[in-house]
Amino acid sequence: MENEIFQLQYALDTFYFLVCGALVMWMAAGFAMLEAGLVRSKNTVEILTKNVTLFAVACTMYMVCGYAIMYGGDYLLSTITGDGVAGADEPATYAPSADFFFQVVFVATAMSIVSGAVAERMKLFAFLAFAVVMTGFIYPMEGSWTWGGNDVFGAYNLGELGFLDFAGSGIVHMAGAAAALAGVILVGARKGKYGPNGEINAFPGANLPLATLGTFILWLGWFGFNGGSVLATASVESANAVAVVFMNTNAAAAGGCILALITARALFGKADLTMALNGCLAGLVAITAGPDTPSALQATLFGGLGGILVVFSIVTLDKLKIDDPVGAISVHGVVGLLGLLLVPVTNDGASFSGQIIGALTIFGWVFVTSLVVFTVIKLVMGLRVSEEDEYEGSDIAECGMEAYPEFTKSS
Repeated sequence: MENEIFQLQYALDTFYFLVCGALVMWMAAGFAMLEAGLVRSKNTVEILTKNVTLFAVACTMYMVCGYAIMYGGDYLLSTITGDGVAGADEPATYAPSADFFFQVVFVATAMSIVSGAVAERMKLFAFLAFAVVMTGFIYPMEGSWTWGGNDVFGAYNLGELGFLDFAGSGIVHMAGAAAALAGVILVGARKGKYGPNGEINAFPGANLPLATLGTFILWLGWFGFNGGSVLATASVESANAVAVVFMNTNAAAAGGCILALITARALFGKADLTMALNGCLAGLVAITAGPDTPSALQATLFGGLGGILVVFSIVTLDKLKIDDPVGAISVHGVVGLLGLLLVPVTNDGASFSGQIIGALTIFGWVFVTSLVVFTVIKLVMGLRVSEEDEYEGSDIAECGMEAYPEFTKSS
């Protein structure tokens, strides 16, 4: 009887892990649609190519070496073969290969954040070269110091210092934003974005319906992102925990959307759709570090804080001439830090000092290593497309096709 109960629990937890992993994989489609909607039409094919290929690169590099770096070589081997145990010395409560699948889609999410920030001017293969290093080494290293439980350079374990990140506000989102910031600094702003007298020129996205669809896809996928991080569902306790996480994830997204739209209306005098969309995502990022302990009202307020912050952050980065076409650095980086700092408000298992040390460690590692890698790529093959190719659009220059050929002059 006990064995039958264990087998049922094993099957249910494995199935839940796989479904949540599939939901997170669906976020790749959300990022692709969001970014395709927020870039200019002449760069649509190229940004879609980046998104689909980075996912493939992430899956492959994490299989080859990333998972081994993050969790250990033996653990990687047992995951691929389907033998062994998940979770070191304790008996597995789910299939180890399901854990690998769930983890690998998180890596792809971190890399997707970079693609939007450097859109419209970074070479396709320069970006993919960075994706190889980011997904195979940079992300797994900082993941090993947090979720992997290893020491940082043999000095300290972030978890022992009071650092807690339930589903990745810092480990995934802020890490992706740190890499994105390094890329944006080195590749520079798009031509014509900033005028000689400090003026900021708007480059409207080509397809706001597509961007809105992408946001809804991400909102849906986030239930797998946060809900799957409970790591189980086949008991009363874990099922209740999953329900709370789903509820709070949804509440935070709603709060972020509402307060971002109100903030944009107050600042600009108009209801800015792009700010509302980024507000939804900011709310989701803000709650990701700790969706298991707040009440629904607290989650809504946390998401709302993210929604307010992201509007001011996007405006501020523009004034600093940090050109981020989709607002990824603000949504995932600035609000990712906020999410980490909010955890101790409702969870006494985390400390503010631990959260700050963890945030500095993650950001410092990812930003510095990304800066080095981008610099090497710049020296070897160049980061930026030519001025002529940028003017014509990356679609023709990099991919030899257009997303909307019927609507272009060349047709």
